Amino acid sequence: MPPEEHASLSEPPPGPAVAFTLRLGQALHRYGTPAHRLEEQMRQVSERLGLEARFFSTPTSIFASFGPPEALRTSLIRTEPGAMDLERLTLLDALALEVIQGKLTPEAGAARVEAILAAPTRYGPLITLLCWTVGAAAAARLFGGGPREMGVAALSSLLIGVLEQLTRARPTTARVLEPVAALLASALAVTAASIIGPLSVQVATLSGLIVLLPGLGLTVALNELATRNLISGSSRLIGAAMVFLQLAFGVALGGKLAELLPPALPLPAPEPLPLWTALVALAVAALAVTVLFRARPQDAVWIILLGGLAFGGARFGAQGLGPELGAFVGALLLGMASNALARLRNRPSVVTIVPGMMLLVPGSLGFRSLESLLARDVLAGVGTAFSMVMVAVAIAAGLLIANALVPSRRVL
Repeated sequence: MPPEEHASLSEPPPGPAVAFTLRLGQALHRYGTPAHRLEEQMRQVSERLGLEARFFSTPTSIFASFGPPEALRTSLIRTEPGAMDLERLTLLDALALEVIQGKLTPEAGAARVEAILAAPTRYGPLITLLCWTVGAAAAARLFGGGPREMGVAALSSLLIGVLEQLTRARPTTARVLEPVAALLASALAVTAASIIGPLSVQVATLSGLIVLLPGLGLTVALNELATRNLISGSSRLIGAAMVFLQLAFGVALGGKLAELLPPALPLPAPEPLPLWTALVALAVAALAVTVLFRARPQDAVWIILLGGLAFGGARFGAQGLGPELGAFVGALLLGMASNALARLRNRPSVVTIVPGMMLLVPGSLGFRSLESLLARDVLAGVGTAFSMVMVAVAIAAGLLIANALVPSRRVL
């Protein structure tokens, strides 16, 4: 082969286009985009920029190859799974569309990506802690708890939120957040039951840990498996299982305090709360999720409405079809309504789908399954685990069918 021909084969593709595609993919991955949506978004951008490219995403890396098969130039981007940020995902989606439509050059697009990443977080630590607190109290009410369970769950979630913010900048300590948080929530619930009277330790503990439960990760993993992203889905599934195990270990350790404390005071059980409190708790939970997922304030009303639609559809569906098919009905309604709203507003459907899924995800079932297994109740643990998987599958199936019935114009 002549030297000049060899040089032409080894030349990289145009620099600005490749740089923008890689930077956009890394930013989308950082803020929680699933593999199938990430790869499709990068494919559309590279196709518009005239690049021959192939992409492969996992929860911790992105592989991108540019050029013909005989002269590929491959980039490996090592990433860490980041927190969901719906506002930045909305901005990145709009930016990608501008580049695809030719309104922005790749150079200007890359600069905009950096500006989006450098922008300060909309919600500060105080309002985030407030949402950790009220979200746990609302979850306790939705799980059937009373004022005592709500108060204990709010206090434990507040302490866990403070712990999360203190350990966020230290990777070595952040990795032990789940077991330490579970130990704290379990110990606080057991202690409260001994001091202030009878309460459901399980509801108080579960609600206090509600933000850390990996139900959303489990559902996303099954969705990736259903879309044939097998490696990414399997990795995410194992990651969710590890979080469940860490939480269960912490709860089991904290539960040992029950053997050291005096029995609960013989106080009368509180009166059940009226129905309207559940409706208020649902709205508060949806609003807390809006802040915790860093959605824009103008999206809060739509998140509350569609979250209520998903939750109500799941509850009514469960009455006639069982909990698994009830979750399917809720996910189907959520997906169809989110895609229709996304078409009308020209916004990503993920803005309402992800918060709505938080009201459907089976994280509480997984936690209860491990709790039964730790108590040596194998039959109950296996049965609850099977229900958890079936609910997650039903949610993934509902979203896939919703995308087929009411397709969204946007990738995200």
